[in-house]
Amino acid sequence: MSAHCQLTGRKPGFGNTISHSHRRTSRRFDPNIQRKRYWLASEGRHVRLTLSAKGIKTVDAIGVEAAVARIRARGGKV
Repeated sequence: MSAHCQLTGRKPGFGNTISHSHRRTSRRFDPNIQRKRYWLASEGRHVRLTLSAKGIKTVDAIGVEAAVARIRARGGKV
């Protein structure tokens, strides 16, 4: 699963792990990505969205129809 939110556009951040001896090694900060299935009433079908935790809260606030419209406006496929 790609660590990318369809709604908010959240992607992994990159940085360093710093050990006790202060050696630096690369690491990746992944967003909390979940796959959620929603009923899209206007099309009469379920859609499966890959969302971050914040994206799920956004869908709860604005509704599935508006969220799918935003994803499609960004050029995403639903």
